[in-house]
Amino acid sequence: MSEPASDRTIPNELTVETQDAEDPRPESGVPRSPHSLPSIDTERHTLHSDTDSAIGSFSDVSSTISLRSSIYRNVEENGRTYHSYKEGKYVLPNDEPEKERLELQHTLWAVTFGEKLFFAPIGENLQNVLDVGTGTGVWAIEFANMFPSTKVLGTDLTPIQPLYVPTNCSFQIDDAEDDWNFNEKFDYIHGRALLTCFTDPKHVLTQAFEALSPGGYLELQDPVYPLRYVGPPAVNSNLYQWVELCIEGSTKLGRPWNNVVNYKRWLEEIGFEDVVELNFYMPTNPWAKGKYFKQVGALLQENYMNGLEAMSLRVIGALGWTAEEIREFLVRVKRDVRDPSITAYCPIKVVYGRKPL
Repeated sequence: MSEPASDRTIPNELTVETQDAEDPRPESGVPRSPHSLPSIDTERHTLHSDTDSAIGSFSDVSSTISLRSSIYRNVEENGRTYHSYKEGKYVLPNDEPEKERLELQHTLWAVTFGEKLFFAPIGENLQNVLDVGTGTGVWAIEFANMFPSTKVLGTDLTPIQPLYVPTNCSFQIDDAEDDWNFNEKFDYIHGRALLTCFTDPKHVLTQAFEALSPGGYLELQDPVYPLRYVGPPAVNSNLYQWVELCIEGSTKLGRPWNNVVNYKRWLEEIGFEDVVELNFYMPTNPWAKGKYFKQVGALLQENYMNGLEAMSLRVIGALGWTAEEIREFLVRVKRDVRDPSITAYCPIKVVYGRKPL
């Protein structure tokens, strides 16, 4: 499926706001000021079209995998609900506020990537596609609409996907850390925001390699922690402390949040060829220059405001904090998230590679 041409470009420089300006695009890869970040890839990112946006037939999760009714029950904790299948493996909730945040997060990814769902050169003739850790299934549904002749499967630990989906899209409850026993090989495997999920990410990526058809692609899209700063890091801020606590807590839980920087090396070590790493930046609020970064920053700010509690209760709780102490602390963290003088940003890495022919 070809993509329509577009004049939309993604800025490749992030700078502190000094005046209203259009999206900056430096003429070279050299930053233009001491407060600039290194340039990122300057290729043109065109928009995907979605000509088949109607949600069609009924897809029953139970038709894909035999599920006990207990899987649909939730575990209640500190006023939030969590998955019961493989209880405790995933640290974020699965309740309505979290589902709404995941939908907002999908919009954040879309704006950051210029509406692209993927970057790997996967071509048009796809038979089977897998979305690992599909969450609410929104990426899988949009991909299925874009490629109506492709079978798209989304897997997750919790059944929070919609019942009415495109006819070529289905979901099943599955743990990606278990042995992969799919009946078919995949032409493309996608994973987004998986940094919080796995005790041994490289093992999961190795299983993805085995599950791909020769010539198939694996693509990962993930935030990089800890946050970075333009200028000196705000080490005395509550936001900085929150990130440090989350990394410490996630490490104690066996699922550290700082593994994304290893993705490219792991794919190469596993045996993927033509591995590509693309870099993007999300300001934590609209502090940066340019309409593009202001929009991204506003969305990430909203994502944090709605998701800090979900991201913190179990992770910081692993360090011995009570839910009340965490919530009191998050009041101060949210104040920092809204503070434009704290010029923090979240690097984003897109890494993809091809299984040898």
